[in-house]
Amino acid sequence: MEKNVSESKYEPPGRAESFWIATTPETEYPSLTENVSVDVAILGGGIAGITSALFLKKAGLNVAVIESQRIIKGVTGYTTAHITSAHNLIYDYLIDHFGKDGAQQYADANQEAIERIAQLVEEHNIDCDFRRTSEYIYAESKEDVEKLGREFEAAKSLGLPVSYMDAAPLPFKTYGAIHYKNQAQFHPRKYLLSLAKLIPGNGSFIFENTRALDVEESEPHRIKTDRGYLIAKNVIIATHFPFLNQGMFFARMEPYRSYVLGVRIADEVPEEMFDSSKDPSHYIRTQPTPDGLLVIVGGEDHPTGHAANTVEHYERLEQFARNHFQIKSIDYHWSTQDNYSFDKVPFIGRFTPGSKHLYVATAFKGWGMTHGMVAATILSDLILGRSNPYQELYNPGRYKLLTTGGKLITQNIQIAETLLKGRLSRPEKFSSINIREAKVVDVKGEEVAVYKDDKGNIHAVSPACTHMGCIVSWNSAEKSWDCPCHGSRFNFNGEVIHSPAVKNLERKEIQE
Repeated sequence: MEKNVSESKYEPPGRAESFWIATTPETEYPSLTENVSVDVAILGGGIAGITSALFLKKAGLNVAVIESQRIIKGVTGYTTAHITSAHNLIYDYLIDHFGKDGAQQYADANQEAIERIAQLVEEHNIDCDFRRTSEYIYAESKEDVEKLGREFEAAKSLGLPVSYMDAAPLPFKTYGAIHYKNQAQFHPRKYLLSLAKLIPGNGSFIFENTRALDVEESEPHRIKTDRGYLIAKNVIIATHFPFLNQGMFFARMEPYRSYVLGVRIADEVPEEMFDSSKDPSHYIRTQPTPDGLLVIVGGEDHPTGHAANTVEHYERLEQFARNHFQIKSIDYHWSTQDNYSFDKVPFIGRFTPGSKHLYVATAFKGWGMTHGMVAATILSDLILGRSNPYQELYNPGRYKLLTTGGKLITQNIQIAETLLKGRLSRPEKFSSINIREAKVVDVKGEEVAVYKDDKGNIHAVSPACTHMGCIVSWNSAEKSWDCPCHGSRFNFNGEVIHSPAVKNLERKEIQE
């Protein structure tokens, strides 16, 4: 963790914007203005929330989607949108830790999710660049060949549509690949904006710029927002990272940052999807645009708040792209955040074992396109009183302590050490801050997180994360303050970007 970071001289090339957001219109759904009562409140306007709302409305329930800013502009708006059951090296691990039956359920759930997305695209005639394609898990080095072989055998044993190849069809050297047939890709915002239009009306709503602050576990639930109250019998928390501390999800997940470039390439590129078995991995796909193919290259993941200089991750990603392709231009760069559960399976189901009408979907581990659909299917079945074949595998109440307890304990010891280190570290002097630099400094005996922008303007906030008090770390790439304990993020003015925090950092007024 680095609290004090100078701006790197390296500037990520291209527009600092997600391609998906840049090429779709803004939404203009209203904010909550009066108390509203519905059957189901869905907190979070990403793929899990919107798909859940659609399924439940189709089943005859009144629903309300609540989004703190604009829908599909959170993590879903920054995805690379691989619609696939090829979740890197996952099935060999699942067989070892969940048995053949558990691994089979994971495989089947995600294969079915691909088909359900395809059905929605066809049913509603959605123009979202949807197409069938292949996904390849490829080895970047000889050291990965053995584990790639084990993964292939595991995937094959589960009936997944796989074959093994000596090399991936890429214009650079690879050392073997697992070929998953009949996977898919699309433009996620075009897809979800079309689905969102089907939700409002006949007692159902989408409310934007409405931040949920708390949920009272009563019958019905009262959801406190910054715009008033929402009353609902059932509540789904699909806010990427749950903002409620019940269920201890903050202690059972680890947030990661991931980086993406949208590039134009001079040579031919296979129009398929690729993900390397290396850790951190590199992933590649193409996207049609009016100006020709855009190649989306991602990777260089790291735990949130623990990178010495996040700009360097863009720099390494650009170097990877230039080492492997003839780059004409880099048009976009963006980053995203993913939550990883300690046993690599998302949490989808009842928020706690005792919850009757409170549900959650989180920890998609970077595979939100299919797991967003898996979540919508499981949660809608639970709310409608139907059995779902995958609900036990994804049950948030599971605790696989025999296999993951060591990592759980180690991670939370590290979090405690991070909190203590942040509290005991000695802040620097305010006078040490240069232009385009951020530090936690001492101002008259008080610690203050200060960013001095390129015009010399001072942006000062409290450095204590409003979730559990950890001292935030500067993210030089996104110019944000990130919590190294549980992944809350704030812009340089202290406004919440990512939960579990729901309160802004306190603004500070200081003078040079």
